[in-house]
Amino acid sequence: MTAILPPANLGLLGGGQLGRFFVQAARKLGYRVWVLDPDPDSPAGHIADRHLAAAYDDRPALDALAAHCAAITTEFENVPAPSLEYLARTVYVAPAAAAVAVCQDRIAEKDFLRRHGLPQGPWAAIHGAADIEAADSTLFPGILKVARFGYDGKGQSRVNTRDEALAAFHRNTDKTCVLEALLPLDTEVSVVLARGKDGQTECFPVAENSHRHGILDVSIVPARIPAALAENARQCALQIATALDYVGTLAVEFFISHGKLCVNEMAPRPHNSGHYTLDACQTSQYAQQVRALCGLPLGEPSASSVAVMVNLLGDLWFDSGEAREPDWPALLAIPELSLHLYGKSEARPGRKMGHFTVLGSDLPAVLATAMQARQLIGIRDDSGPGVA
Repeated sequence: MTAILPPANLGLLGGGQLGRFFVQAARKLGYRVWVLDPDPDSPAGHIADRHLAAAYDDRPALDALAAHCAAITTEFENVPAPSLEYLARTVYVAPAAAAVAVCQDRIAEKDFLRRHGLPQGPWAAIHGAADIEAADSTLFPGILKVARFGYDGKGQSRVNTRDEALAAFHRNTDKTCVLEALLPLDTEVSVVLARGKDGQTECFPVAENSHRHGILDVSIVPARIPAALAENARQCALQIATALDYVGTLAVEFFISHGKLCVNEMAPRPHNSGHYTLDACQTSQYAQQVRALCGLPLGEPSASSVAVMVNLLGDLWFDSGEAREPDWPALLAIPELSLHLYGKSEARPGRKMGHFTVLGSDLPAVLATAMQARQLIGIRDDSGPGVA
């Protein structure tokens, strides 16, 4: 592939915060960016050179994107794979539709992992109530997840019994699901990597993640796990990227149960748990996405410091039911802290509105500062990760 050089136009399907950071990274390297997103108020669309406010399967909008852009990528996995296939007829698209399609469907994803001998927990495909009736009893208690278009805990139900699974399945309007055995968790980690068209691959440091209500809350880098386990996670992620013939930035989430890795899911895009790379790494996950898309050498992914990232959800804008603006000056008074707000016009509970990252040289001290800042801004839930 001949390198695509600035000031070429790059196309982006999706206009959320991940796209906003992609636009900023591309601009820094001298590229222009066109964004296709149906939301006229999208964060990436605000700062793009052009925003096409249209559906992802809108043929005239796709044609305009293909006609004016040298290459096209995505910022979230639910862009219709047929749209990517359509674009790829006339313009370079990365990641390819085939790779994205695997990550869009939990059954396809789990079959892919099984074919390639990658570790995962017990599961069953649920196409109808009969599959729940026939499911192995070892899958209870479990998690019932819709097979498509579920993220941040959406479309997921914890089910302790077969009857609860049947009720949850019907609440999901009988959509195809997967039933996963509930694993005893030591912790959760993720690997974000970038892979170029030439097969060059670079992994970022492994992040340790904790969630609240199914949404990422805190990421700690480096993950507090044995070095051998971290290397195992990197090798699994590399194997996945190679098997998918993936080009771009990819995230792989893992459960660690009884000291062993299980792949949870893949995201064919930059990832919330990779936000720390904006402040801690020589090359961010978004800059890597630009480089991979354009056929440029990948950058150095190592971190210059330890980091703790904290998500800021729309709940912070509401105190006892009253709308308020969070106390940003209190956060900005902390010298080790970098604040990133996403430019979203409306705060809603559970909506990702921003994040902050605390950097330093001593992980316990950085984590303590981040947890104090988390409380200072009004996150009262005490389920954050322990300092020890």
